Amino acid sequence: MRGTPPGSDAAGGPGVVLGLRQNLAQFLLLVAVNALVGGTLGQERTVLPLLASQVFNVGLYSSALTYILAFGVAKAATNYLAGTLSDRFGRKPVLVAGWLIALPVPLLLIFGDSWGWIVAANVILGVSQGLTWSTTVMMKMDLVGPERRGLAMGLNEAAGYLGVAGTALATGYIAATHGLRPGPFLLGAAFIAVGLGLSVLAVRETHHHAAAEAATHRPRDARHAGLGSREVFILTSFRDRSLSAVSQAGMVNNLNDGLAWGLFPVFFFAGGLSVDKVGLLAAAYPAVWGAAQLVTGALSDRYGRKPLITGGMLVQAAALAMVAAGTGFETWLAAAVLLGIGTAMVYPTLLAAIGDVAHPSWRARSIGVYRLWRDSGFAAGALLSGIVADALGIPAAIAVVAGLTAASGVVVAVRMRGADHR
Repeated sequence: MRGTPPGSDAAGGPGVVLGLRQNLAQFLLLVAVNALVGGTLGQERTVLPLLASQVFNVGLYSSALTYILAFGVAKAATNYLAGTLSDRFGRKPVLVAGWLIALPVPLLLIFGDSWGWIVAANVILGVSQGLTWSTTVMMKMDLVGPERRGLAMGLNEAAGYLGVAGTALATGYIAATHGLRPGPFLLGAAFIAVGLGLSVLAVRETHHHAAAEAATHRPRDARHAGLGSREVFILTSFRDRSLSAVSQAGMVNNLNDGLAWGLFPVFFFAGGLSVDKVGLLAAAYPAVWGAAQLVTGALSDRYGRKPLITGGMLVQAAALAMVAAGTGFETWLAAAVLLGIGTAMVYPTLLAAIGDVAHPSWRARSIGVYRLWRDSGFAAGALLSGIVADALGIPAAIAVVAGLTAASGVVVAVRMRGADHR
């Protein structure tokens, strides 16, 4: 393992035990912290698309989606750095730094008097999310070891996206009652304060758990035990069949999530729905996504990663086609539920698949590379859907992304090795 963070033993140290049950208290604390990370992101899901059109009068969809582009680029780059930083300095310092960086975000969203300030807030939010969400993933993988990795990632991502959903729903009602600013963003400020406090006072370092696993790990290929960062990047991005298939699927998954985040509220509002109903639809998708991961992560431990990833991408494609072709609250609600189910099949399973293949000594860096590609999907989704929506309308943009999502599922079916979870 590259470097040894302060306070950790390179061999894992005496008394270090891997397992979900053995580390349950710290694991559940990290679940709660990640729910707050998700809530910090969820403050934007309903309100920002409406701020763009109603307050700042941003006319073109491609211009309005610049905040998602800025968020995606910042988060993707920070994800990549988070793995290297957490190997060098430890997981906890990176987590705390992420919360500190988030402190000015609610103030910028409340008081920003031009669209440029909103975009700047999302650059900062992207950096914060890249550090906080990445480290909670790494820390849970460190604690549980290899046996319950799918379940651990399901619990992690469920907490995060239930936090997104609950906050999207709450901010929709706050906005409908009290206006688009400042009320919705005060909730985000509270989440940041609580998350920072828990991370400083209660979260413990987990790097030594990864070291303990590495000491007993038996890789399929001994050459994979000690790789540099450049080699990890190439292996994860292109060379390894499973890692590269997972990376492209993650990117396309977040490409369609960027579309849903930026254009669904505008599409639903233009379809005659009230702000509170738009908020309900904005919350339904991540709520189902979050809750279903409590099941899908564990299912991938039992039945394998590949079937859930392939099937989940195809289910997402069908849901997106349903949104594009449908009209009315009931149809869009059913599509949002279906999209949430498909995303839940994919999201924790992709992370678990990275953990299956990557050696513990460079797993954090491999996760960082995967999350670099995955969250680049936000930027790609903002660009692609904005350009297509300006040229052909929002339904056409949704249809194009549905086709890309189906194609990604086919790539996983052809390229990813089976039974990588064993």
